[in-house]
Amino acid sequence: MPTHVLLVEDDDDIRAVATLALRREGFDVTAVADGEAALTCVRTARPDAVVLDWMMPTLDGPSTCAALRADERTASLPVIFLTAKRDPAVVTRMLELGARGHIAKPFNPLELGARVRALLDAPQRD
Repeated sequence: MPTHVLLVEDDDDIRAVATLALRREGFDVTAVADGEAALTCVRTARPDAVVLDWMMPTLDGPSTCAALRADERTASLPVIFLTAKRDPAVVTRMLELGARGHIAKPFNPLELGARVRALLDAPQRD
C-alpha cells in the first residue's frame, strides 16, 4: 500500500507540481491549501506523513505543526517542511517543532519524491 502524504501548500502552482512529483514517486497524495484545512483533513484522511509549507495565510506551518504535536492522535505524525526559509535559526525551529527535516524551495520536481521518502525512511533522532 502506498504511503499517504498530506501536502499543505498555499501556492496553487507549487501544490500542483509537488502533488505530481510525489505521485510520481508512488505516494498517495491529498493536497490542501492551508493549515486549517490540514488539521481538518488529518482527522478524516489519516495520512502517514505531512509535507508542510512554512508560510501560509490563516494558519502558518509552525502553528499547524504545533497543533499536530499537541493532539495525541497526530503527535507522532511525521512532518517535513517544504519552504523557502533557509536561515539556520528557522531550520532549528523546524526541528524543535518535531519536523523530520525540510526541503528548500525552489525544489527539483524530479527529486522531491525521493527526498521525502529519504526523510521518512531516515532513523529518527531523539
